[in-house]
Amino acid sequence: MKADISSKEDVQTIVHLFYDKVIADEVLGVFFTKVIAINWNKHLPAMCAFWENVLFFTGEYEGNPLVAHRKLHAIHPTTTRHFERWIDIFDETIDEHFAGPNANKMKDHAKAIAAVMLQKI
Repeated sequence: MKADISSKEDVQTIVHLFYDKVIADEVLGVFFTKVIAINWNKHLPAMCAFWENVLFFTGEYEGNPLVAHRKLHAIHPTTTRHFERWIDIFDETIDEHFAGPNANKMKDHAKAIAAVMLQKI
């Protein structure tokens, strides 16, 4: 039986494994390898802080994902297909390693974010 997400380290595991998959993905990888230059030393800790705040209410995340995604969309349009693939990889990454209320919360929150992004971009 898989454990639930219960620590900062668990969130880091998910975020790092997720982005490893995204970079290699034929649908999403282009955004991270050709469209924009990612500063991984900033991006990964920011994404970890975001998800830690979602799950554990740390208050440590500062940022506006919608603004960042609008800028990305202006350079290389994002579509429903991109967000669906993002969700598929995200869910897969969590399901491979964790199960429980926090794992479900993280997946549900990701789906809600994708819906808002699609609507507002």
